[in-house]
Amino acid sequence: MANKQKIELFRLFIEWMAKNVDDATALEHPEAFPKWKAGELYEKDDRCRYEEVLYKVLQNHTSSAEWTPDIAVSLYVKVSEEEFPEWEQPQGSHDAYMTGDKVTHLEKHWISTMDYNTYEPGVYGWEEIE
Repeated sequence: MANKQKIELFRLFIEWMAKNVDDATALEHPEAFPKWKAGELYEKDDRCRYEEVLYKVLQNHTSSAEWTPDIAVSLYVKVSEEEFPEWEQPQGSHDAYMTGDKVTHLEKHWISTMDYNTYEPGVYGWEEIE
């Protein structure tokens, strides 16, 4: 096998690994993922870095300068291994919390008691954890 073919196979292997590693492994090596770029075709479950934060792609799309990962919550989600990440208001069912999801809100820990939970912890659909 020629060196050019070996390099291409190695590149394909790296791309496959980048899509198939778990979030914990991805967070250990964020530099292995490309920086986000406008005009790029992203596929569901791709990962990219934006302002040194690792994001996972939620749906296939071509990126736009107006829809960066930090604001386009229907397209990207922060990759996190925190047991109780800070609660963020979901924008719809695509980023709603599911049963068992854990968050921190107003210095308290909460666990979602329902799927597609878009309520603020303490209002409905959450149980406080002591």
